[in-house]
Amino acid sequence: MKEPAILVVDDVENNRVALTMRLDIAGYGKVAEASNGREALELMRKQDFDIVLLDIMMPEMDGYQVLEEMRVDTELRNIPVIMISAVDELDSVVRCIELGAADYLPKPFNPTLLKARVEAYVERAHHKAQEREYLERLRQERQRADEVLSAVLPMQVARVLKSNKTLPPVRYNDITVLFLDVADFTATCEREAPELVFEHLEALIQELETLTQANGLAKIKTIGDAFLATAGLLEPHDDPVRATVKCALEMVDAAACQAAGWQVRVGIDHGTVVAGVIGRTNFQYDVWGDTVNTASRIQAQASPGAVQVSGRAWQHLRGQAAGRSLGLIDLKGKEPIEVIECHGLK
Repeated sequence: MKEPAILVVDDVENNRVALTMRLDIAGYGKVAEASNGREALELMRKQDFDIVLLDIMMPEMDGYQVLEEMRVDTELRNIPVIMISAVDELDSVVRCIELGAADYLPKPFNPTLLKARVEAYVERAHHKAQEREYLERLRQERQRADEVLSAVLPMQVARVLKSNKTLPPVRYNDITVLFLDVADFTATCEREAPELVFEHLEALIQELETLTQANGLAKIKTIGDAFLATAGLLEPHDDPVRATVKCALEMVDAAACQAAGWQVRVGIDHGTVVAGVIGRTNFQYDVWGDTVNTASRIQAQASPGAVQVSGRAWQHLRGQAAGRSLGLIDLKGKEPIEVIECHGLK
C-alpha cells in the first residue's frame, strides 16, 4: 500500500508543526502544509491528497469556504476532511459536517486520537483505491472480451449477443450468398513455405474484408482459403444481388493484383437461409440451407478467375450485367440448375 498523502491546513505555524510531528511519529511522513484555505485549495488542485486536516478559523479563506469550494469541485469533493477544532467550536464543527466534512479532531491534539482518526480514513482511502483499480481492471477485461467477441462474430451479431445473451436461429428470405476460394490453394501450400502462404492469405483476406464492407455485405466466416459473405442478412440491402456481383468482380481483380497473384473463383446464389450462433465454447455465427449449398457448389465447379451466378440470382439483375449462360449444370446432391458466368456489370 502506498504511503498516504496528508495535507495540514492551519494559519498557526505551531499547530501545523505539532500536527506534522505527531503524524510523522505515527508513521505518516508524507505531509504537506498550507497556512490558509486559498493555499490549501491550490495544493489540492496540483496534487492528490488522501486526507485533509482543516482548521476552521483562518484569514483569507476559512474552513467553511474551503468546504464549500470542495463540495462543488468534482475532483476534490471526495477527499475526506477532518476538521481541527477547539472544544468551544463544536457548533462550528456541526456546520462543517453539514458542509461535507468527514470528522473532527479537537485541540489540543491527543496523539492516540489523532492516529486513530487518520488510520481510519487512510484505510478507507486504501479500500477506495483498491475498488477503483478493480473496476478499472474489470472495465479493461470487459473491453478485451468485447473486442474478441467482435473479432469472432459480425459486429451486429456481437451487439445482440451482448444485450440478449442468446441468438436463436432465424430463417431469412431474399438473401444473397457469396462463396469464394483460391484456385489450386492446396498445391500452393505444398510447394511454398507455410509462413509465406500465411502472409499472402492474410493479405488477401484483409482485402476481401475491405471489399465486403465497402459493398454493404457482411463477412460470415473464413475456412482456410474459403470466404463466405452475405448481402441482406445482417442489415437491409436495396439491391443485394447486384452488390454481391459487384463485390465478387472486385475480389477477382484484387486477388490477381496481390503479391501472390492468386486466382479466385466465386459462386453466388440468392434465396432463403437459416442463420444463428453455433457452439457453446468455440462458437461462431453461421448460415446454412439450400442457398448456401448452391453458392458453394457453383463456386466449386467454376473456372479460376470466374464469377458464376445461379439462374435465380441472375433474374434479380434485370439486365444490369453481361454474362454467358453455361446451361443446366449438375451440382452434387441437387437437380440441374442454370449457371451464368458473369463478365461485368452494366
